[in-house]
Amino acid sequence: MENNNEIRIDENLLPLIPSNYAIEHFLIPVRLESENLYVAMVNDDDFALLQELMVITGKNVFPLIYEKEKILTAIKKYYKVNISTVNNKKKVDEFKIITKTIEQYQESKEIKDDLSIIIHINEIITKAINEGASDIHFEPYEKRFRVRFRLDGKLREIYQLPIEKKFAYISRLKIMSELDIAEKRRPQDGRIRMQGGRKVVDIRVSTMPTDFGEKVVLRILDKSNITLDIDKIGFTEAMENEFKKALQSPYGMILVTGPTGSGKTTTLYTALNFLNKSDVNIMTIEDPIEYNLDGINQAHVKPEIGFTFANALRSFLRQDPDIIMVGEIRDSETAEIAIRSALTGHLVLSTLHTNDAPLAITRLVDMGIEPFLVATSLRIVIAQRLVRKICPFCKERYTVDDNLLNRLGLSEKTELYRGKGCDYCNGTGYSGRTAVIEMLPITEKIADLIMAGASANRIRKEATKNGMLTLREHGLVKIKEGETTMDEVLRETMV
Repeated sequence: MENNNEIRIDENLLPLIPSNYAIEHFLIPVRLESENLYVAMVNDDDFALLQELMVITGKNVFPLIYEKEKILTAIKKYYKVNISTVNNKKKVDEFKIITKTIEQYQESKEIKDDLSIIIHINEIITKAINEGASDIHFEPYEKRFRVRFRLDGKLREIYQLPIEKKFAYISRLKIMSELDIAEKRRPQDGRIRMQGGRKVVDIRVSTMPTDFGEKVVLRILDKSNITLDIDKIGFTEAMENEFKKALQSPYGMILVTGPTGSGKTTTLYTALNFLNKSDVNIMTIEDPIEYNLDGINQAHVKPEIGFTFANALRSFLRQDPDIIMVGEIRDSETAEIAIRSALTGHLVLSTLHTNDAPLAITRLVDMGIEPFLVATSLRIVIAQRLVRKICPFCKERYTVDDNLLNRLGLSEKTELYRGKGCDYCNGTGYSGRTAVIEMLPITEKIADLIMAGASANRIRKEATKNGMLTLREHGLVKIKEGETTMDEVLRETMV
């Protein structure tokens, strides 16, 4: 992994890869050793792309993995292209549906009469995927029908669609996701699979009846947009070492906490990717399965037939698992089975909805788990939030009142940065997200406090005395490093 420093390349190699190809695929040649060409790229598992590069360059190509922002910075610097050129090259192939053919379903009259709706929805989804949106919201109101994308955690209005055609748009989305277009009174859930070039994207679809028609939300599950590497989560070096140490435990429980949309599932998938070896049996129970991971046995809860988290866990224990991932601990029954599994030779990973790491401990006790079981089973608790990263292309230094710096515990000499807004970041000043993290290892002293029934505040004081960074403190570290802004940290962390 070579993503910590600025990319330095041999400029004589630039003619080997045309600039437009480098921009489209986010890559740049770095060095040549004999007939081996080393290329900076975002992913190392796109074998078709590697084969293509070998044909283009006539060399044996080996990937060096860097963050997308660093590669774009290098492209701009060495190929001497402007920011708007890079931004315009974000668009790749049009995405088209590859689930069951729509001919198997009865099209509504509105769609038959206006094929432009089919084309337009494909364009909307293609734009969302290529811009890195996580969700698309189709929202009907009394006098308007809007489409919003969630980009870097924030919703942004992108389109105003014709209000008179709202039923046709919604019917088309329901047909694509194999839902009942006649059922408009109840929520429905479906899936769409789309392909653009070599890229396949899964989309989760949810409909909800509202006063003025059905609202439809598409959750885009783009595996190529996530990098399941521990050093990409946002840990400090000490946190990363502590996390890996916990993952290498033969048994015990690892908990990740935080609100919806805080990156908990990505952290768990990253942990599973780290643990995924041919000599271990890994099983997961999820609701829903967001990404399919090769080599891992993933199951989806189905409460309507009694296949709940708790029942799935009981069945898992008869499947000889080494590692179990429970998507979420929602009730005392699931919590108890998970805890006991962690005490009987299994490594268990799961999530809880609590505001910080110490509160996860008291939450388990409140769910009826005996304190001594919590103390002996837990290995580490992680709380996290996602903050937006400053755009690398319009990053600028700025100053604030020294009193504000002092109130936040920052030195008056602290250099603050923000994004001015440019073509690349669509004027937002931000590009991408990173996690701010609170990591609580269960030391002997912390375990004693848990068994003594100590409050979350008492546990927090002991943990911070031993070096634990709170969410706010880790956010301040990222401010000092110029990775995010004060506004982001203040918005996402509690005092």
